Amino acid sequence: MIFVAALVAFALAGLLTPVLARWAHRRNFLDIPNYRSSHVIATPRIGGIALVTSVVVSLGLLQVAGAGVGRDAAVVLAGALAIAGLGLADDFWTLPAVARLVVQSVVAATVVGMVGPFALGWFAPDSRVAMALTVVWIVLLTNGYNFMDGIDGIAASQALVAGIGWAIVALLAGSPDIAALSLLIAGASGGFLLHNWQPAKVFMGDAGSGFVGFLLAALPLLAPTGRVSFLWCGVLLMWPFVFDTGFTVLRRVSRFENILSAHRSHIYQRLVIAGCSHRDVTLVYAGLALLGVLSAILVETHQPMAPLVSILTIAIAAAALWWSTSSRESASDRSSRRAAI
Repeated sequence: MIFVAALVAFALAGLLTPVLARWAHRRNFLDIPNYRSSHVIATPRIGGIALVTSVVVSLGLLQVAGAGVGRDAAVVLAGALAIAGLGLADDFWTLPAVARLVVQSVVAATVVGMVGPFALGWFAPDSRVAMALTVVWIVLLTNGYNFMDGIDGIAASQALVAGIGWAIVALLAGSPDIAALSLLIAGASGGFLLHNWQPAKVFMGDAGSGFVGFLLAALPLLAPTGRVSFLWCGVLLMWPFVFDTGFTVLRRVSRFENILSAHRSHIYQRLVIAGCSHRDVTLVYAGLALLGVLSAILVETHQPMAPLVSILTIAIAAAALWWSTSSRESASDRSSRRAAI
């Protein structure tokens, strides 16, 4: 039944997204390109509402069929819906960054307070440190996902791959609620991606990216009791976005830049500036995400030396991404200098 619901989510997102896009065009609710943009054509930016709606409707069908999720999963979904509402308000009225951060923190803290923190192993399950670290992770990944939604297809394809990865991990561990939510995310993201692939006809917007980012960050909250591996799997399944965001923030801090101000210095943005197409960069990040899926499966199936192998794999892939970006930027600079002579 879960797989049927995922197909429903895929179909709904595929059908609803262009309807919302046409409505946004009629109302002139468009993302107008500026000097920071990676697109050149005014494009609707509320497509994520179709994604959110598809997940909720499909989950409702599961509930009617008697295969719905439990109380904790419903709390996590409610938190994601609150973040989607905040993102929609930001899409319409551009809210202050600090205000968004405060609301995100309150929502994350409320969800963690009701469900409990991640199983960290080093701290007691109900310790304040575990609670605080859990809230920080959810807020950071929610914002990181939003930061990474800057070129055609990258956020939706990451959600598709990570959603499938989470479903595999959850089924291996016997966690039906995580399997249900993650497959619905994957299905809805796949349907949305039909219209968000280069050249994108619609963008996810803050409502969609906040919703997906919050859900993917909070899924480890639903892990079976004491399952520390689920947090590690959560990091592995999101590692391309975690690495890009973390590396970019640290680089900007080292240069004394305002990390809350808009910019185009993410690795994926730099690849596009260096001449790569949105499609190629998105495919690279999807491939990197697949490495995370394989690593998470190794961890969850308790393969020998799985943590070490996964760390080495991700470290090599991250180094390769950085080397490729630097090489392309250097080649692009040389071409520009030759053209100027």
